Amino acid sequence: MNVKQIIASEISVVDRNSLFRDDFIQLSGALLLSFLLPTFAFQLFGWELLPTAQLEIYFSIAFMVMLGHYFFRRLISFPGARSSSYILPIFSSAFILSIAIMFFLRADYNRSYIILSYVACIGWYFLCHFMGNRARKLRLAVIPLGKAINAGQIKSIDWLWLRDELLDLPDCDGIVVDFRSKLSDHWERFVAERAITGMPVYHFKQIEESVTGRVDIEHLSENNFGSLIPGIAYIKIKQWIDMASALVIGVALLPMLLAIAIAIKIDSPGPALFRQRRMGYRGKSITVFKFRTMAHRPFEQIESRETAITQTGDARITRLGQLLRRTRIDELPQIVNILRGQMSWIGPRPEVCALSEWYESEIPFYRYRHIVRPGITGWAQVNQGHVGDVEKVHIKLQFDFYYIKYFSPWLDALIVMRTIRTMLTGYGSK
Repeated sequence: MNVKQIIASEISVVDRNSLFRDDFIQLSGALLLSFLLPTFAFQLFGWELLPTAQLEIYFSIAFMVMLGHYFFRRLISFPGARSSSYILPIFSSAFILSIAIMFFLRADYNRSYIILSYVACIGWYFLCHFMGNRARKLRLAVIPLGKAINAGQIKSIDWLWLRDELLDLPDCDGIVVDFRSKLSDHWERFVAERAITGMPVYHFKQIEESVTGRVDIEHLSENNFGSLIPGIAYIKIKQWIDMASALVIGVALLPMLLAIAIAIKIDSPGPALFRQRRMGYRGKSITVFKFRTMAHRPFEQIESRETAITQTGDARITRLGQLLRRTRIDELPQIVNILRGQMSWIGPRPEVCALSEWYESEIPFYRYRHIVRPGITGWAQVNQGHVGDVEKVHIKLQFDFYYIKYFSPWLDALIVMRTIRTMLTGYGSK
């Protein structure tokens, strides 16, 4: 686990010393209860477990718990990942997978035993979440120099402000300092001495990044540009996964997509599909397909910068369009773009070419977001929602840079789960 994951884990969870948040305690407790509870229930009610099925069941339960635990710990290391929201879907997926494997291998298994193990595992992780969140908030001492003076804006941490380097350090979990600021000799000695004693010392930029889920790029030379280049291997693997899943999902949803297209034609005059030129992978323009959710407009208006931005309560949105935009169903025709290799399921949202050119002239490094394929959903969408003005686009760009920097299947899995929640709640739609 790297420094980023350690910080994110400590901040998002609350108290690093809590036993219920300890990785070993969580896994050991889950394995123990997953075997003890069903065994006790079988003895209590006099149920029998076939001897030939015992070994297969024990392996299946161990696989289910360890796989679920591994995915769970990886996902909650990202900012804003509430552990309670992912316990049920993650361990349910591991449970279904273990059952499927035993079914295809034609192994003997007892469904009642495995279901009781699943219930015990889920219950244990919810108990760990409840007990762990009763602990105190993370307490960090901050040296108020440079950008660290903005630490108070992060409300999830109990900040202790250091005013004099000669004072004794109060009880805390670490020290935060902006290493880019000019520290006096006294402050440098203060930080060095505390580090020698074993006190964790964090760069404020790391803390800010871990809590907000955003990467702020100001000067190319000072932001470790190489770390922002995503893994080339995963880009290739992800493209194949995207295209294969788009083909399967597209065929499965075809009747529903046709029904929506007919409903759009009935609801308002104009074509069912909306086409628009947007900036895509490596800065090349692509034609993006969506279900039309607004009153039909001439091509010139669609491509202009002024009309490309959707305002809150926009009068151009049709009745059916409101529902489609809220649930993000209007984005599904972009399956065609995925099959063409132009887009991905997950990535920075492609902007209208006119808007993208405007943002590039106003925001440094904006063009760098095109280093990965644009997506139907993304890290910025599940954290921020729809934005239009330059100031909010700058924040959106920081979310995009975070996604590029930590580009991985784990972050993609988290975005998928949060996208489902977004579709159900309508968060960020306009």
